[in-house]
Amino acid sequence: MASLLPTFEQVLLLPDSIEGTVTSDFIDLNGHMNVVHYLDRNSDGADVLVRQIGIDEAYRSERRLGLFTAEHHLMYYSELREGDKFTVHTRVLGRTDKAVHMMTFLLDRSGERLSNTLEIMLVHVDLEARRAAAMPEDITAGFDHHIARSAALNWAAPTCGAIGLRR
Repeated sequence: MASLLPTFEQVLLLPDSIEGTVTSDFIDLNGHMNVVHYLDRNSDGADVLVRQIGIDEAYRSERRLGLFTAEHHLMYYSELREGDKFTVHTRVLGRTDKAVHMMTFLLDRSGERLSNTLEIMLVHVDLEARRAAAMPEDITAGFDHHIARSAALNWAAPTCGAIGLRR
């Protein structure tokens, strides 16, 4: 894992994908947001970006292609408690013709700090064959736009080191 975490202000350079408030039904017996909700919110944030690129219900039903999560890694840095406001920001780190490496950052907007990250490896799949398949050009162009945007940032993503693209 990278030794330095991005600052609150650095993560704000990424587009917001979702925002929310921790409600009482998110709270576990320890008095903070349960792990399931961190995973859900981060996954929802990644889904917003993927949909913007064009991988949505129509893509799946018409082209019979989609994305499967092959691996993910959650890291926690500060707890969220009931009433805390948050946003999720997504960064595309890289891709091959069949896989995408991305990361989401959940910001505690109330405390102005990074609460957690979700590192994700997605595989592009032919939904009929149920096997990895190359992404069409329009989809790779969308991911490439976000990869270039990510490369222009002046901070390294705090990856776990265990997840990566195979070239």
